[in-house]
Amino acid sequence: MTRQEHLDWCKKRALEYLDHGDVSNAIASMMSDLNKHPETEIGSGSILTQLGLRAAMSNDVNEARRYIVGFN
Repeated sequence: MTRQEHLDWCKKRALEYLDHGDVSNAIASMMSDLNKHPETEIGSGSILTQLGLRAAMSNDVNEARRYIVGFN
């Protein structure tokens, strides 16, 4: 699977959670799935992880959506 295919898959899975209003699992899914491909790994201490945790803690669907779709 190419980097882009994997990234699209990550976003699709995360957005499915988000479409059901499940912000925490949407962010958790995105972060976990990103780390399953060597070209999209974000690591536990990165700024991207911190932003994801912030989005999850806010429980704000719009912030979570921006986080998820912002990856490219």
